[in-house]
Amino acid sequence: MIPYGRQDIQQADIDAVLAVLKSDFLTQGPMVPRFEQAVADKVGARHALAVNSATSALHVACLALGLGEGDWLWTSPITFVASANCGLYCGAKVDFVDIDPCTYNLCPRALEAKLEQAERAGRLPKVVVAVHLCGQPCDMQAIQALGERYGFRIIEDASHAIGGQYQGEYIGSGRYSDITVFSFHPVKIITTAEGGMALTNDDQLAEAMAMLRSHGVTRDPALMTHEGDGPWYYQQVALGFNYRMTELQAALGVTQLERLDGYVARRNALAERYDALMANLLVTTPWQHPDSVSGRHLYVIRLKRDELDATHRQVFEALRDQGIGVNLHYIPVHTQPYYQQLGFRPGDFHEAERYYAEAISLPLYPTMTEAQQDDVVAALTRALEGA
Repeated sequence: MIPYGRQDIQQADIDAVLAVLKSDFLTQGPMVPRFEQAVADKVGARHALAVNSATSALHVACLALGLGEGDWLWTSPITFVASANCGLYCGAKVDFVDIDPCTYNLCPRALEAKLEQAERAGRLPKVVVAVHLCGQPCDMQAIQALGERYGFRIIEDASHAIGGQYQGEYIGSGRYSDITVFSFHPVKIITTAEGGMALTNDDQLAEAMAMLRSHGVTRDPALMTHEGDGPWYYQQVALGFNYRMTELQAALGVTQLERLDGYVARRNALAERYDALMANLLVTTPWQHPDSVSGRHLYVIRLKRDELDATHRQVFEALRDQGIGVNLHYIPVHTQPYYQQLGFRPGDFHEAERYYAEAISLPLYPTMTEAQQDDVVAALTRALEGA
């Protein structure tokens, strides 16, 4: 089976993790801040807060922005459920904005139209989570302009996008958002096994997220409500969580980060080769915005269903039967049973549902060979022909 994604673990990664195992620190030691500083320096952000998953990063980001009961969070329906769930964790209500048919990201035009309606109804969002699907950045300049006009805060869910660029700057620089979130899951661009990170240029947001990731506990006298009883003293000043990253994960992250640009370059080279190999097939290949560089976490094709005899499911299953580990990213969140219970229905977001009916994620990862890629395209060709 050729998987849709996989990690690349090299000897330098193994050596780094072994060094931590032999050290005095397994949880909170020097490697976590070292990894944080390395990522912040790489993308040009002022603060980076490592946590145990991107979901945790989204949660503390929402809390730091003050999202709570009675507020609204808006995001894209084509994303993993965590991009929406983070709002529910805070007691807020969640809604969605349909996708752009070209980029598959949250559509700024749809966002503007929905904001105009929401303003009249008195239910504007407090937070918008802009998801960089597959690594392709959203139109952040347009989203930020709408944020300034309508007063919402912006989180970039860049779980797919570390190493990508927008308007000549690395994603995560925070030029057009309050907080950016990265994921380091094994199938992502770099990995810490599990792990995530929240980046911001705002000192107060960084302080809040640092507190929330570790039980809401501080030893900093400046953050305490009164003078301590002695050198052992700490205070819980907020209701936080145990979302910390371990030293082992951070050590892996440090060595993986050193290969980030190479990983992104290889992913883009493979994507361009896919584009050429599939130029004459009945599929739509991903469009790349000229103002950005995608991290290329995923390579999603869309079937030209009107011109095919085979159905979406038949093509997908034919690929799996031939040993091609395709996947589908993602099932629209608003169609999930939990969100149906909240009042959403099929038909609410037409572009997202049209995407879902046509999309297939093909294998793409840095160690993939051109021979494997040829096998994927040959299998796809047979599947499209109904073989």
